Amino acid sequence: MLTRRHIRVKVLQSIYAFNQSEHPDLDKQEKFLFYSIGQMLDLYLLMLQLMVEMRNHAENYLLVSQKKHLATAEEKNPSKTFIENKVLRLLESNTTLSETIKKKKLNYWAEDVEYVAILFNSLCEQDWYRDYLAIEKTSYQEDQSFVVRVFKEVIAPNEKFYDYLEDRRLTWVDDFPIVNTAMVKMLGKLSEKNVATVLIPELYKDIDDREFALQLLRKVLLNDEKLSSEIEGKTPNWDKERIAEIDMIILKMGIAEFLYFPSIPVRASINEYLEISKEYSTPKSSIFINGILDKLVKDFETSKKLNKIGRGLR
Repeated sequence: MLTRRHIRVKVLQSIYAFNQSEHPDLDKQEKFLFYSIGQMLDLYLLMLQLMVEMRNHAENYLLVSQKKHLATAEEKNPSKTFIENKVLRLLESNTTLSETIKKKKLNYWAEDVEYVAILFNSLCEQDWYRDYLAIEKTSYQEDQSFVVRVFKEVIAPNEKFYDYLEDRRLTWVDDFPIVNTAMVKMLGKLSEKNVATVLIPELYKDIDDREFALQLLRKVLLNDEKLSSEIEGKTPNWDKERIAEIDMIILKMGIAEFLYFPSIPVRASINEYLEISKEYSTPKSSIFINGILDKLVKDFETSKKLNKIGRGLR
């Protein structure tokens, strides 16, 4: 589920937190890094649970409506198409999902049920939801397409839900787009045959990605003076103190990849940090960072400091 760019963002945030700490501790920062990364899986699980809770909310709503003293004909005989959705039933009955949520104590929707109601009410306003309810017997593919649409058009863009997540855990704001993509991808291919393997994805693509996160953090923090010295003299008209702290960290991370990660192409590192700077720093930062990193690459090549292996790595 994690991308290398998101790993770099998490490392960037960890380095920034380390620099702001009154009592910086590398061991604690490493634990914070992996805790921060792990929260992304928590968000993913919470999204899955939310879809189940929306289905349960709909079922309770139907039961209450049927008991009204002056219930309408539609309320007395409501459509059960949504609550019998095969994909939602598959999620609801999955013991691995329910046990993982229980183990991680992610019982948010029991405490904050109003957000389930907000999203369900938003769903009820959609014309395509009413069209779906009108289908007497749906196929698995129809149920699947409907669930994907609910997530993409009702849950993901809901501003109140986004604000709720931001209030719960600030790091989820950065995780939200990646988790949304992972959810849509998973829901689009979920079936009874593959539920055990695709429902809850691995956080890291492989062990190399986890090690990359750890080593990038260590290389930047343990070589801070050396990385700073590489930047000095390469920033005409800019004193070290005038460089924004985020920009300085991004530069150090880029230099660390040049010097200590021989298998990562130079251009890949530069492109990644340019995109990160556009999102996390000032509007002009990407131009500034691109100029410095390009100059450093040329200097490293001349001085033979650039130690890259494999074709196309420069």
